[in-house]
Amino acid sequence: MSPAGGPGRAQQPQSATRRTGSSVLGRYTPRALFPAASPADSRPTVGVLALQGDVREHALALEACGARAVAVRSAAQLCGADGVRLDGLVLPGGESTTMGRLLAAFDMLEPVRELVGAGVAVYGSCAGMIMLADRVEAAASHQPLIGGIDMTVRRNAFGRQVDSYEEDLVAPALGAGEDRPLRAVFIRAPWVEEVGEGVEVLATTRSGRAGAGRSGTGGRIVAVRQGPLLATSFHPEVGSDHRVHDVFVEMVRHRS
Repeated sequence: MSPAGGPGRAQQPQSATRRTGSSVLGRYTPRALFPAASPADSRPTVGVLALQGDVREHALALEACGARAVAVRSAAQLCGADGVRLDGLVLPGGESTTMGRLLAAFDMLEPVRELVGAGVAVYGSCAGMIMLADRVEAAASHQPLIGGIDMTVRRNAFGRQVDSYEEDLVAPALGAGEDRPLRAVFIRAPWVEEVGEGVEVLATTRSGRAGAGRSGTGGRIVAVRQGPLLATSFHPEVGSDHRVHDVFVEMVRHRS
């Protein structure tokens, strides 16, 4: 047998780049296993729902923002039965129908709802935004939802995969001003049709088919917050800009 790394063993490339110019997606690197959880310490512990989606990317962003990230794959982890108390939870992007059905199949749906009801800080990106909505337009039949944010979300509002795009957003509450906007990546993304009185709108689109140039009063709502719950239509985890995760980690610290 050949020694590890010697002849006969395929060498794995250290990095790869999808050729999309200088965009955020152009700096995307291959997936790896979820980074091993570090020992418990003074940092807040934030779980990342690890049933599907950008689990590794969210974990790395959380770690960069000073949180301890752990992969959550069971109801026992959500309830703290494994001895680890979650201070916050991330619902990553993916496919909301599949995510909801997996949560139900693994008896995790109610424990997540209980965390939301208990006031634990939760952040949902793309599919995670759909899961946190109280109401969903164009939802699949009998699609399980978590709820918690008083908003109506339209599923796949931006169109099909080929309609995915990037846009610079101005969102002062997320640390993004006109001089330093937030680069947002929309991939088969939802948008928010309407929000209740207790929901804070953090960002709206300004360009593209959902921008301010359309008929009406302006762009579509793509980032919201209600109490300890945060949701975005876009995927901040795919780039190196961690301002959204910074805001969420501060929300976690405030609640824990």
